[in-house]
Amino acid sequence: MKGYTQVYTGNGKGKTTGAFGLALRAVGADKKVFFAQFVKGKTYAEIEAVNKFLPDITIKQYGLGCFIVKNPTQKDIDAAQKGLAEVTKIIQSGQYDVVILDEANIALYYKLFPVESLLETIRKKPENTELIITGRYAPQEIIDIADLVTEMKEIKHYYQNGVNARKGIEF
Repeated sequence: MKGYTQVYTGNGKGKTTGAFGLALRAVGADKKVFFAQFVKGKTYAEIEAVNKFLPDITIKQYGLGCFIVKNPTQKDIDAAQKGLAEVTKIIQSGQYDVVILDEANIALYYKLFPVESLLETIRKKPENTELIITGRYAPQEIIDIADLVTEMKEIKHYYQNGVNARKGIEF
């Protein structure tokens, strides 16, 4: 089966959640999934669930604890670049049917690695590998090379009424 490149972007909620949904569906179809998280470095409920119940999904984080608020440090840049190099090798190995690069667009936005490096990774993916790239601010170059692009648009969000992120719902 031919694999495509999908992008989930936009300011609305649901990009990572959608990627996890696709990972769950893929495992249900006997596919192996690698889920790389850029920028993120904490344990979220979905990671705990995957580790507990879904051994055919491998998750690895390439972040240092939490989202970058202002300017990335050299350690943030090094972690992301090391991660992209590792994930590129994983993609090229053909060991996984589905590879998810969660928050890779945010990594690009903060210039943790150049867009050309991610484009090269996309171009070199095996024909049958499905690649999903998530995160706000997808650059036009990534949108152009993708086969499917979904934009999550925020219409209304309870954060605006002071509701904090809730365990099991937002993290």
